[in-house]
Amino acid sequence: MFQLPPSPRAIAAALAALLLCAATLAHADDRPREAVALGRYLVQTAGCNDCHSPGYTQNAGKTPENTWLTGDSLGWQGPWGTTYASNLRLVFAGLTEKQWLAHARKMESRPPMPWFSLRAMTDGDLKAIYRYIKAAGPAGQPAPAYVPPGQAVSGPVVRMP
Repeated sequence: MFQLPPSPRAIAAALAALLLCAATLAHADDRPREAVALGRYLVQTAGCNDCHSPGYTQNAGKTPENTWLTGDSLGWQGPWGTTYASNLRLVFAGLTEKQWLAHARKMESRPPMPWFSLRAMTDGDLKAIYRYIKAAGPAGQPAPAYVPPGQAVSGPVVRMP
């Protein structure tokens, strides 16, 4: 079968598409490469601070970094009871990287913790988060303990269906 050579317009369109793909790939991963910096980036962009850092969401992320991941006394209440975002800086003080990876792969926490999103992360991302939290060091006080359904709590709560 006889085929006509591609027109100059078709060649230009193909080259433009190829250049666009190459530019996209070149910027596909602008994440930091160094582990602690990558961990900081992930904590900031994956929503960890939204619950685990006091005042972070209410202040549009403008909270001192030294308060990041120190837990919160704001409760999350629903049919499961009332949960509180733990102080990850204290929790991680007693964990090895290997223990963290094992925990992240098997955990199924009460709401609103998106444990399924944590499980979807790569080992590299989980290790970076671990290294960032370890580098930040222990700080703050433990978050309030879980309260079973029907029991009274003191302090503010977000009620969920």
